[in-house]
Amino acid sequence: MEIINSILTWVMKKRIHDIELFMKYPHEVQEELRSSLLAKAAKTEYGIKNGFESVRSAEEYRRNIPIVSYEDLFPYIERLMKGRQNVLWPTEVRWFAKSSGTTNARSKFIPVSNEALEDCHYKGGKDLLSIYVNNYPETKMFTGKNLVIGGSQQVNQFDKNAKSYYGDVSAVLIKNLPFWAQMVRTPSLDIALMDEWEEKIEKMAHYTANENVTSISGVPTWTIVLLERILEIKGCSSVLDVWPNLEAFIHGAVAFQPYRQLFKSLIPSDQMHYMETYNASEGFFGIQDQSDSTEMLLMLDYGIYYEFIPSDQWDEENPKTFGLEDVEVGKNYAIVISTNAGLWRYKIGDTVRFTSVNPYRIKISGRTKHFINAFGEELIIENAEEAISLACERTSAEMENFTAGPKYLDTSTKGCHEWIIEFNRQPDDLERFKQILDEKLREINSDYDAKRHKDLALTAPIVHDVPKGTFYNWMKSRGKLGGQNKVPRLSNNREYLDSLLEVLV
Repeated sequence: MEIINSILTWVMKKRIHDIELFMKYPHEVQEELRSSLLAKAAKTEYGIKNGFESVRSAEEYRRNIPIVSYEDLFPYIERLMKGRQNVLWPTEVRWFAKSSGTTNARSKFIPVSNEALEDCHYKGGKDLLSIYVNNYPETKMFTGKNLVIGGSQQVNQFDKNAKSYYGDVSAVLIKNLPFWAQMVRTPSLDIALMDEWEEKIEKMAHYTANENVTSISGVPTWTIVLLERILEIKGCSSVLDVWPNLEAFIHGAVAFQPYRQLFKSLIPSDQMHYMETYNASEGFFGIQDQSDSTEMLLMLDYGIYYEFIPSDQWDEENPKTFGLEDVEVGKNYAIVISTNAGLWRYKIGDTVRFTSVNPYRIKISGRTKHFINAFGEELIIENAEEAISLACERTSAEMENFTAGPKYLDTSTKGCHEWIIEFNRQPDDLERFKQILDEKLREINSDYDAKRHKDLALTAPIVHDVPKGTFYNWMKSRGKLGGQNKVPRLSNNREYLDSLLEVLV
């Protein structure tokens, strides 16, 4: 294994030069990519309908090709799922990443072409390892196995003769991995692709507890569920007692900062590395490339052309978009992508904030539909996560899950924000926790502060400290266990709050 580790470490370092190239010439890389995507898809149904052949510039692209939502593209995707080809992309599309999201019960099925697999998702995985090896040249990661906490895969039921398949994006990737990559991951494929989440967690725990796991890849929330079950099975208090060579947790899908303290208590090691990725059903977008910063490098040569909608245009029917050359540090933008899987000027629903434009680095700031603005406070997910992280730190608490929404004004009371929080370790003083949470939100969000001034429009937040397992049971009741399913952090209505509070009754 030492020889394999040395070989793989050397191979992974080779990609760094290419990454440095797009960091140096970002606009040229994106310009060339857009032209290439249009040329390849010019003879598809969508390309012919929208005149791809006549588009010569970024301005013409924005003027002639419409910005679309999933609902707009669904008629094309549905034909693909039933076996028709050359609809959105010229090469064969047989795989679809199922994304249920958190705002809608209806599942989305995102096309995944061979190019998207090889030149986007898998390339992102290789780059992730390349960057890790470059940052930690003494790594022994490849002497053991990577524990992958993924989703499920099953045959597409829309048309049994179409030979098309769907699953969570993680499951699609696992199913299509080359044999050498399968050799260095755990658990076995039959367990990794199970779709009954509770049975899957149990089997994963027993299967991996005796493996030499050196790295973990997964969503923080579901990783915690698995780790706690493994500790219970082994009768240990530290994950390092189970896997002494564990050195890295590669995470994504939800912000890690609120979970950092909990992971440190489960894995008490200064040598443990945490690395964030931005890998969605629609594509692999970003990788944390600096060991001392949680910002993510926007990956520009993965077959994805980027545009960005400024926050004042999010609700417009025909919003203005910016290319990379026009974005500004510190501002929030909604992402629009065109990809090598046939998504054209597609709004993915995520928002990012640029932390640097040389090179282009980002932080995920939230979702275009996940915020609280019931009183004009414009509270976004990034604000909520920063405030709750500080409140936990100052009160020695560990947060397991949370959601928040508005408590509306009525004839006798003023409005406020209502939080439901599940702690792994309770705050030493819940009232102080609420005070710090409120004060931090006022500090980082001037609109919230203005509404809280002298309790004119908003009073202090309400915080419900709920029993351990509340969010798990709630997600189970909604059929949302595991995979890519995420707890909705913020909502501009009481849908999630009232649903969760009912679970407690």
